[in-house]
Amino acid sequence: MKFSSSIYGKAAAVAVALAAAGTASVAQARSNVYFSVGANVAPGVVLGVSNAPVYYPPVYAAPVYYQPAPVYYAPAPVYYGAPVYVRTAPVYYGHVRHHRHHRHHPAARGYYYRY
Repeated sequence: MKFSSSIYGKAAAVAVALAAAGTASVAQARSNVYFSVGANVAPGVVLGVSNAPVYYPPVYAAPVYYQPAPVYYAPAPVYYGAPVYVRTAPVYYGHVRHHRHHRHHPAARGYYYRY
């Protein structure tokens, strides 16, 4: 039995179709599938095409410096002492001894002066 080349061609086409159908169920359409095509046009010149997203390095802002809060201490409490009560010398009324030959002076009048 001789098979013609057309039968081999048909069998190969069926095998390719079955293989394609078998792998088509595995393929999933996702948004994270990327392709890229590169070509070396000349020495030192590279041509590249891709649909992958471009990732930029993160941008770091300059550090923010704040002036430290002022250190505040409440003033020390002021304590006032009790008012000083000054008592005057006692005054004695009555008879004062006469001296210096009975001269009249304010002490002889019934109240006492300090000289």
